Amino acid sequence: MAGGVRGRAEVSRYLAALPEQLTKVLRGAGRAGGAVIADEARAGSRSDYVSRNVTARTRVDGDQVRVTVSVKPGFARSIATWLEYGTAAHFISVDDSLRQGMTARRINRAGSEDLKRSLVINGKGVGRTVHHPGADKFPFLRPALDKRHADAIATSQAYITARIKGGAVVPDAADTEDDE
Repeated sequence: MAGGVRGRAEVSRYLAALPEQLTKVLRGAGRAGGAVIADEARAGSRSDYVSRNVTARTRVDGDQVRVTVSVKPGFARSIATWLEYGTAAHFISVDDSLRQGMTARRINRAGSEDLKRSLVINGKGVGRTVHHPGADKFPFLRPALDKRHADAIATSQAYITARIKGGAVVPDAADTEDDE
């Protein structure tokens, strides 16, 4: 056979690029499935602020693609934790380390004379210390996973099926290198 095998270089390039392309496909599938869970978590949260801060992110961890649905760091995550797990009864007062020598009266200078003698919550004087009775839990993250995990898997599978056609990886503009 004169001339040898043609296309060897193209096949080699294709095979060399395949692991990266498949990782992108799997991350896209993770994003698609994670979006299903995140949407359910947003719908199940009692707080619009928390709902606006629910995210689904992917990352490659060794030979695995991981999807994390969570609430962005900051006060929204604190509220989400209180919602998800509830709070025990507790006392609220101005922490001595944060007072900088000030009294509750000085901290709460704004307001009428009777409010200047106490902590102020919603514009009302409540005393130097308040006993909070705690809050019931209202989970929304874990129930979102429990309720929609099958839909998330089906959505991920549909993404993979759409991206791999005829033994080739079909490009997608949504592919990213890293969500985190």
